[in-house]
Amino acid sequence: MSKAIIIFLLLYFLVLGQSDWKLAVEKEGIKVYAKTVSDSKIKALKAECVVKASVQEVLALLLDVKAAEKWVCHTKVCSLVRKVSPTELYYYTEVSLPWPIENRDFVTHMEVFQDPVTKIVTVNAPAVPGLVSPKKGKVRINHSSNVWKIIPLDKEHVKLDYTLQVDPGGLLPAWVVNSFACQGPIISFTAMKKELSSGKYKQVMSN
Repeated sequence: MSKAIIIFLLLYFLVLGQSDWKLAVEKEGIKVYAKTVSDSKIKALKAECVVKASVQEVLALLLDVKAAEKWVCHTKVCSLVRKVSPTELYYYTEVSLPWPIENRDFVTHMEVFQDPVTKIVTVNAPAVPGLVSPKKGKVRINHSSNVWKIIPLDKEHVKLDYTLQVDPGGLLPAWVVNSFACQGPIISFTAMKKELSSGKYKQVMSN
């Protein structure tokens, strides 16, 4: 099989996989899509919206680890574990869940990359094992994929494209996770817009 045919098939199946996303909910300009994943009972999610902010402002908010307690849905605690560089860090998060479900926690490895031509910023933030010892009464999430794409539209607006796939671990029925998961991005993006509109991150980026 020629190299050209192999490349064509890879691109074909990539596009085919992307077509599985189905709109699950839309509210105030925020769209949340879901799709089934072959090796998991938990659906993958994708959220999109346009916010009035610059790429730098959104990035400053994402790197402000403690601020996640204000705007990321169900986040009880978020704290820096280790800062490798201005664009790479590790942080710990505890997610608050309703009784009798045990809270989840995880450690994220966040890395920031920018395309020099398009200026699109990609923030890769998977969960990683180790670094923080397991905590009593909490279920540790060791496997998740979180990717942000911050796409500049003009001087005042960016498009956010967020994808999430997670194994919540423990005895948590998949239907419970899938029933409530789509509301999480709506709540988070709405709160995120509020944080960005405060002007705090304009000051951060101008300093």
